[in-house]
Amino acid sequence: MIWPAQWHRLTDSPESLAKWAIVPAAVGLVMAIPIATWWLVGDQSTVPASADPDYAFQPLDIGLCAEHAAGIGSTVLAVVTLMTLVWAARRHHLDIRWWSVLVPLLAAGSIVGSGWRVLTAGVIGANIGAGLVIIFGGPVVAALLIWALARSIHLLHRRA
Repeated sequence: MIWPAQWHRLTDSPESLAKWAIVPAAVGLVMAIPIATWWLVGDQSTVPASADPDYAFQPLDIGLCAEHAAGIGSTVLAVVTLMTLVWAARRHHLDIRWWSVLVPLLAAGSIVGSGWRVLTAGVIGANIGAGLVIIFGGPVVAALLIWALARSIHLLHRRA
């Protein structure tokens, strides 16, 4: 943990500050992508709520204002953190090999965000899309997460 008395070591130069910003930016990007994707995809219901639709999973009951706030906030966070990481990579503060971990995590987040919209879509009868998301999306997300974990372990051991 960095104590306030040690803060001067982080801010000695822009390079040292950039190195400390990489991990929070990467975590913020990975966390923001599913929510931003969920918001950008929007409701996929094929019937209005007044028609008493069927759901594979009931959507979260959050207000429209909260939905927009989460979506806009996550989208802004994703853009800012992505720009930070690209800037850090161009300045050679971020090892370019870590993109082989980040990109699969971002792809998995996009699949989860858009898949959640399909799973919570209101339909009449069976939601075929929900079944396809579970059958195909689940294993793809699992494979992407396993790849990212294995690659990050490989990069960390190679560095040590």
